[in-house]
Amino acid sequence: MLNILLSGCNGRMGQAVSRVVSVRDNAHIAAGVDVTAAQGSDYPVYANLSDFDGVIDVVIDFSHVDNVDKVLAYCLERKLPVVLAVTGYDEAALKKIHEAAQSIPVFQSANMSLGANLLMDLAEKAAAVLGGQFDVEIVERHHRNKLDSPSGTALSIYNSIAKALPYQPHPQYDRSQTRQTRPHNEIGLHAVRGGTIVGDHDVVFAGHDEVIEIRHSAASREIFAVGAVSAANFIAEKPPGLYGMGHLIND
Repeated sequence: MLNILLSGCNGRMGQAVSRVVSVRDNAHIAAGVDVTAAQGSDYPVYANLSDFDGVIDVVIDFSHVDNVDKVLAYCLERKLPVVLAVTGYDEAALKKIHEAAQSIPVFQSANMSLGANLLMDLAEKAAAVLGGQFDVEIVERHHRNKLDSPSGTALSIYNSIAKALPYQPHPQYDRSQTRQTRPHNEIGLHAVRGGTIVGDHDVVFAGHDEVIEIRHSAASREIFAVGAVSAANFIAEKPPGLYGMGHLIND
């Protein structure tokens, strides 16, 4: 039985993880952590990670990017594997994550969905074949409350495509201040925010007289919760290192 400490348990994604774990017989949430510390769950909820000193096997963090220092410090002190499922980490945070992975198993992904990660793989392969002749654009859509823009998944798609192109691309986030034709080496990243959209990502390859599109649409947050719990099971017995969805899929 995998004992999980769930950080950010009262948020939308934390609640989704709770629902996923509740119907599994190989995993159990031993405790939750959330700034509200609201009770009413099937497990105790604490206001701070340091308040819990019980026995757990892994930490799943669905709280906030600003908590990465606390989460990593807690896991490093107790030598615990951690699944970092939050998006929007800056370069400084990513550096700390890489440093922590030298001592503990760290699973970090901008998107916990199997389908979204398959989209990245397909987009990279398409770029290798089409990128020299086709213009590439990325469009992402999320709910009105999403804070980061563009999404972490959109940036990961961009990075996947950039690796496969025969030239060094330039990300373009806003064309409103320029009046010019589209440079060949540009990749547009467009963010749409509205309603309750869980998460849609489109990659457009626009060539001469033909267009190829690759799309992933998330219908619910459950797919990300399933991915996070699968990641927790995956790294529970792994040696220190930085892991991602590619490792889980190949495993």
